[in-house]
Amino acid sequence: MAKKSYIGEKPEKVLKEVFGYESFRLLQKDVIQNVLAKKDTLAVMPTGGGKSFCYQIPALIFEGLTVVVTPLISLMQDQVASLNASGVDAVFLNSTVAWEDYTDSISKIRRGQIKIVYLSPEGLNTAKIRNLLDDPLVKVDCITIDEAHCVSEWGHDFRPDYLEIAAVRRSHPEAVCLALTATATVQVREDIIKNLALKKPDLLISSFDRPNIFLNVCSKTDADMQVAACIRRHWGESGIIYCFSRRQVDELTEKLQKLGYSALNYHAGLTDQERADHQTSFIRDETQIMVATLAFGMGIDKPNIRFVIHYDLPKSLEQYYQEIGRAGRDGLASEALLLYSAADAHKIRWFFQESADKEKSEFMLQKILDYAGARTCRRKVLLSYFGENYTGKNEKCCDICSLFGDGGVPQIDMTIQCQKLMSCIIRTKSRFGSAYIADVLLGSRAKRILDNGHNMISTWGIGRELTKNQWIEVATLLIDRNFLLKDPEYGSLMLTNDGLNALKNRDKIELPFRLPASYDENGELKAPGTFIPKNRAGAGSTGGVMFPKPEKKSKKSAFVLYKKAGNDKKDMTIGENPEDAELYNAIKKWRKRKASELDVPPYIIFGDKTVEDLILRKPQSEEELSLVFGLGERKIQKFGEEILSIIREG
Repeated sequence: MAKKSYIGEKPEKVLKEVFGYESFRLLQKDVIQNVLAKKDTLAVMPTGGGKSFCYQIPALIFEGLTVVVTPLISLMQDQVASLNASGVDAVFLNSTVAWEDYTDSISKIRRGQIKIVYLSPEGLNTAKIRNLLDDPLVKVDCITIDEAHCVSEWGHDFRPDYLEIAAVRRSHPEAVCLALTATATVQVREDIIKNLALKKPDLLISSFDRPNIFLNVCSKTDADMQVAACIRRHWGESGIIYCFSRRQVDELTEKLQKLGYSALNYHAGLTDQERADHQTSFIRDETQIMVATLAFGMGIDKPNIRFVIHYDLPKSLEQYYQEIGRAGRDGLASEALLLYSAADAHKIRWFFQESADKEKSEFMLQKILDYAGARTCRRKVLLSYFGENYTGKNEKCCDICSLFGDGGVPQIDMTIQCQKLMSCIIRTKSRFGSAYIADVLLGSRAKRILDNGHNMISTWGIGRELTKNQWIEVATLLIDRNFLLKDPEYGSLMLTNDGLNALKNRDKIELPFRLPASYDENGELKAPGTFIPKNRAGAGSTGGVMFPKPEKKSKKSAFVLYKKAGNDKKDMTIGENPEDAELYNAIKKWRKRKASELDVPPYIIFGDKTVEDLILRKPQSEEELSLVFGLGERKIQKFGEEILSIIREG
């Protein structure tokens, strides 16, 4: 059967018939209208916000070719597989393609049989690709630059080859240029417009908010236990754990595997084949957890990642936002857990000593530290960094709001602890930073403390009611209150006049100090209680032993329905009907088998939201299937009878 042409059609028709969606999201329609009008555009949209439709739909409406420049091979493969499954003629050209297939794709492009071609910035700069695009038989209607922040040195993943795109743009003045990114500060946006030579572009900025992602930040106390607790909250679901170093990745992966968790590692120390195999296993739902360095995830289109854990502090909020955006791309509820400690910041600072712009590196680090140490809604802090004012009220948006509500962390009496810390600073001659002061208060016998004789001063060992991280937190809060000053170069602490007066007068000092929190049996945050001495296990701890697997599955069905309704998480309901759970499992089992037959990830067949909509609607005909979320005409033709058969039998 001849493929249907959509040249000159309305975007809404393409959206429904090809991709199976009823309406556009966020800025999609505005961006598409700009592209169709051949108006250069820079669109800033969150990860998972549907940026790909902004060029895929115009590509089908345009007569000519759409060129998509993207940095990672994995994204090309995912996008092309997904487009092909929906009946769209798309190819990618890179070093992984066999020469016979490569030349065949080029021939199809010259014959006008391909609507979208994906290229890397390095590939775009080769003579053979330049010659192809300059061929009189090839009409280039659109040049799309994905991950456009890579063109800016202020971006978190600068790629010099992106700077050559402007030359290609000048060779095709009739083509519209669309730049897409999920993370772009004002400086980065200006660089994108300048370096890509965009012509009087429209700047369209969507909300950066991802309301389905729960933002959770914890002081790193027992990192392995905290990781295991998060996995337990998302039992059987996909997740990514980011670590600072290869060694940490390997060690944590080994621990998880020994405890029976389905986990693989990913970093530059593995062979190309090992990385490819591990990534394939993860995106095909054969492995639950990927433990990785930053090398993993960019361009991965896997929509059902339910948790992203940062085992260590990221270097910037841009990096953090980009990485947590890999969770919940299908709009279903997901979690972003960040574990941090003062040692993480120290490691990062050590690595950027050789940076060409240490001031910029320190600025970016300080912003992520401000976020990690926030005492009010984290979503407000995160979005304000990108110039957005978050006005929503949602007790489930982050750990702070979940525990304390809109008012943030309440002020509590910390007079005694503040007096101990400030007295210790004075007795150590104001020559040391917060980590050292904390060690003295905890009674450390580290060589440096013994050599300085600070085990003999009156404040040595008087602060064992708090952990080291908590003492560092108290110091940070006193800096915020202008009771302490921190030397910008050496990090040493000294008292201000306000601090000296408060200590001298024994003033009452209240701080928004966050006490340890714990989780209930359902994995929900519980309000924090009283101080937990260092020599006891923390709330929810297993004495340093990681949580084992659940002994038996929850009585609740594994089938979770999620109806999008703004920021209110009451839109999540658990399907209690056992028949629905059986049908849910049957459809997912069929999807996995079908994906294996076609050698694609399960989500290429369709995503979890489509599975859930099938359960809700229980369609009995192809006409009713057309109403299901994410099922376009091509997928109904290809899979419809099998799906209907499963539903009828279920």
